[in-house]
Amino acid sequence: MGSLGPDPLEWDPRSVAATLPCTLTEGTTSPVPFFHLLAFLKTTKREGWQQAGIKHGESIAEHMYRMSTMTMFCPAQLASRLCIARCIEMSLVHDMAECLVGDITPLHTHITKQEKARREAATMEYISQSLLGGISGSEKACERLMGLFQEYEENRTLEARFVHDVDKLEMVLQTIEYERSLGRDLSEFYHVLDDICLPEVREWAAVVMKDRKLAPACPRERETV
Repeated sequence: MGSLGPDPLEWDPRSVAATLPCTLTEGTTSPVPFFHLLAFLKTTKREGWQQAGIKHGESIAEHMYRMSTMTMFCPAQLASRLCIARCIEMSLVHDMAECLVGDITPLHTHITKQEKARREAATMEYISQSLLGGISGSEKACERLMGLFQEYEENRTLEARFVHDVDKLEMVLQTIEYERSLGRDLSEFYHVLDDICLPEVREWAAVVMKDRKLAPACPRERETV
């Protein structure tokens, strides 16, 4: 989902929502339209894998699901300093805007980082205010969605830094799994390891990379790309 080709100068989430095969009524008193919108996180593929020629790669929702589960197993020495529940929620919200924006990568050179950030913020505002704002008693939930999204984007809290690290490590896990199942070398994706900052997550990463060496790619399944 989302608009990743040549775009109008003023991309707007409403213009994308209007093209969807479901009705997103603004100001409704029910969260059901929002629930339908989330379906596009299940069907939109992570763009990096598509660009690498992996046709049947994971969806955005699959990526966020494993991330949220990983945060539940935060090492004890780090967990004592964190709100784990908030980390789980942040993992489930951090890419939510991609249901309309799509998964923009550095190869989409016509979209700057600033424009990507603008589109995602506009989409989260559309979701929390226009789509969910008319639901009685939803104020706290809507504020929480926006708060979690903004906290992740600003990356200043320990929770946000942990979720950013988990985001990178989840991609590394998926990279290894594709290498094994497709018989390919996907070393170009391992650069994210250098950006993992928390020592506890770096320890996880070391175990992951050791595991990669012990179980190399399986070339017999190469035709399933």
